Amino acid sequence: MKYVPMFVVFVPVLVLLLKSTTAYPQAGLKVGNGRARRQANCPADQYEHGNLCCLNCKAGTYVKSPCSVDGERGQCEECDYDTYMKHDNRLKFCLKCTRCRPDEEIVSSCTHTEDTKCQCKPGRFCDPNQACEVCLKCLRCAEDEEKVRNCTSTTNTECKKIQNKSGSGPGITVVVVVVVVVVVLCVLAAITFAGIFFYKRRRKMGCQRNRSDRSKAEQEEVPLPKLVPVNGEESLRKCFEYFEELDVNYHKRFFRQLEISDNVIKSKENLPYEDRIHELLHIWVEKEGKGASLNDLLQALNILNQRRTAETIHQKAVDGGHFLLLWGGDFVIVSN
Repeated sequence: MKYVPMFVVFVPVLVLLLKSTTAYPQAGLKVGNGRARRQANCPADQYEHGNLCCLNCKAGTYVKSPCSVDGERGQCEECDYDTYMKHDNRLKFCLKCTRCRPDEEIVSSCTHTEDTKCQCKPGRFCDPNQACEVCLKCLRCAEDEEKVRNCTSTTNTECKKIQNKSGSGPGITVVVVVVVVVVVLCVLAAITFAGIFFYKRRRKMGCQRNRSDRSKAEQEEVPLPKLVPVNGEESLRKCFEYFEELDVNYHKRFFRQLEISDNVIKSKENLPYEDRIHELLHIWVEKEGKGASLNDLLQALNILNQRRTAETIHQKAVDGGHFLLLWGGDFVIVSN
């Protein structure tokens, strides 16, 4: 019987064993770049950490360390002094409390779950429908006026002319006619001078109009149809990648329009542009909670005259099956 060395038998077997145990990516593992990880199918109340889905931290706390078991909550830390978090969240820090301006007074102080609430001091007001950068002084009614409504922190004083209840003689009628004639003549003169001014200005500019102003007027006349999410907050987060088309020159102005503080915006400047957009949008959703809406993001773009970008994102949200069109009270199904 011929002798066969043992290594001749074991070497082929060892090679087969090594091939069978070579590490291949298993099905279902989340691999790839940052964008692939952002699109993991974790529920809306959870966030991704590696291959796990961790429960969001409660309002008034932030994520100190993620979970180590799928479906559980990691270590959550209570917000520090002068910071808050209004909703359940996945952030690694709490938001800075608002500081009232010198012309404002505190209505309610900041807590771990609620931001500071401010209002204009007595004698001043600020219309909430406009940019409240400073409180304006309340109007004082003239001597021939009477007060209809008092000034509040959000509305100005309202006055109206005092009606003369006594009969008016012929002398008063003549005075009224003269005043009306003078006013009409002044208005006609003002219109004439204004026409001459604008004619010269238009001629000097070569009869050219600013295209951006014309585009803005057209946008205001035809608003984008409202969108309704197919799957709540998850549909909104699925659309974050579409905002990567936002002009980098409008990046800071866009998030300021969403009332994200400059400190938070600056804290993300070290990230690549796409990741920066996603992180700040996540912060905005956490700040707004259930009120977060894609329609509000598109409106912010319109305010910044970024109508084309808003239309592109609007169309992709519908084409991607994440949102439905709501037009005239009815849903519109768009088929590709």
